[in-house]
Amino acid sequence: MTVFAHQRHNRWLLLIAAYKVLQALLFAAIGVGALHLLHKDAGDMFAQLADRLRFNPESRFVNFILDKVSLLDDPLLRRIGFVALSYAALGILEGVGLYLERAWGEYLTLGITASFLPWEIFEVVRRVTWFRSGLLVANLLVFSYLLALVAERGKRANHPYQG
Repeated sequence: MTVFAHQRHNRWLLLIAAYKVLQALLFAAIGVGALHLLHKDAGDMFAQLADRLRFNPESRFVNFILDKVSLLDDPLLRRIGFVALSYAALGILEGVGLYLERAWGEYLTLGITASFLPWEIFEVVRRVTWFRSGLLVANLLVFSYLLALVAERGKRANHPYQG
């Protein structure tokens, strides 16, 4: 018998925690990328990237992106960086809380997931895409599972086993 007892983790909580950490890494990359563009001409950088990747400079997509990138200025890039890094920090916190199977992690994830569901539903209703629909389904599954888990824990706390 070993000195360390191996606690068996709830595999669904581990999966949700991994999903949240991956989301956090994506937002951290967006935040760092936005801050990296400070004091630089983002439009010129994108045009050079499009050229290196051999995108057609006359493409509507390339011109659309160039138009949008030209709107980026330092104050907007700072805001994007701050919001993305803040959301990444919340995602890491959610992931750690779920991995450790802490009630605060479940409640935090429930609250944050619930706060985005109306916006995600609006986006799917506005324009249905596989990506938007998949994201909505994933978040509805996360929300439903955590809500059931929290409700079950509440029932056990209010009605202890009588054996």
